Amino acid sequence: MFFLVAFSADIAPFTEKMNGVSLVGTKDLIESGELAPINKLNANWVTVMPFGFIANNEANVRYNQPWQWKGETTAGIKHTIVLAKKNNLKILLKPHLWTHRGWIGDLSFEQEKDYNIFEDTYTKFILDFAEIAEETGVEVFCIGVELKNISVSRPNFFKALIKKVRQVYTGKLTYAANWDNYQNIVFWKNLDYIGIDAYFPISDARTPSYQACYMGWKPHYEAIKKLSKGNNKKVIFTEFGYRNIDFTAKEPWFEGHSDSYNSMAQINAYRAIFARFWGETWFAGGFVWKWFPNHSNTGGTANNRFTPQNKPAETVIQTFYGKK
Repeated sequence: MFFLVAFSADIAPFTEKMNGVSLVGTKDLIESGELAPINKLNANWVTVMPFGFIANNEANVRYNQPWQWKGETTAGIKHTIVLAKKNNLKILLKPHLWTHRGWIGDLSFEQEKDYNIFEDTYTKFILDFAEIAEETGVEVFCIGVELKNISVSRPNFFKALIKKVRQVYTGKLTYAANWDNYQNIVFWKNLDYIGIDAYFPISDARTPSYQACYMGWKPHYEAIKKLSKGNNKKVIFTEFGYRNIDFTAKEPWFEGHSDSYNSMAQINAYRAIFARFWGETWFAGGFVWKWFPNHSNTGGTANNRFTPQNKPAETVIQTFYGKK
């Protein structure tokens, strides 16, 4: 059973914000009706996420492969974008990379020739989807996600990539930096938005209170605001979210505590991030991680993964996103 949570007076939501969800790709093409729950959530944006892959002992990026899920291929991405727009949703197109080597942020190469292979194939991957973004009228395009090592060690590659993307795409650009790396990105001025995957540690408590979460944001809030003002760029939380588990705000990315279920922790963490950021003029909005098209069979309180679907947190998000 869902319940409404009253918001404190310090929350100032604006309908023009990017009130978004990160839409997960599917094995088959999605149907228009599967987007209706997103409209019911009062969301006005979705992230559409194609995937590229780097195999072990390789440097080249593979994508749009016959073995991939249809929803992550070029045809599937176009299909999803068209349906989303018919459902009055704006789009952040956000290509991701996946590797069996571990987290993509740790990706690096020992030899320059491998960096060259990576950069050539990654550029093709990004440009192909940038062209799709232009063709389908996507509002914002993301040039990369959590490439922590490479974004710092190869900044000139990203600056050159941004110029190439702008030759084929006329919309706005961002990059999705990991929460512990966003201050090390030197090409924010070359983009239109500062993008952060916002899994910041904000409380060590098993069930953090709303106030503890709100106060836990203070040092991160100040640093993000300073970066925004210094670059004269608005900030997007390209991903944000919490699991309904114990200690959800301690290390939100952590895969542990799998035997715990804690809806109040998830609720308080969501309420605090909305209260801290959504009323700021320099903050553009964000995208809940994550949302599955098969809504009726997704989530629930017996599921403690990130999705807020069919959990009390869904009503919290719906209420906030619907505020005028």
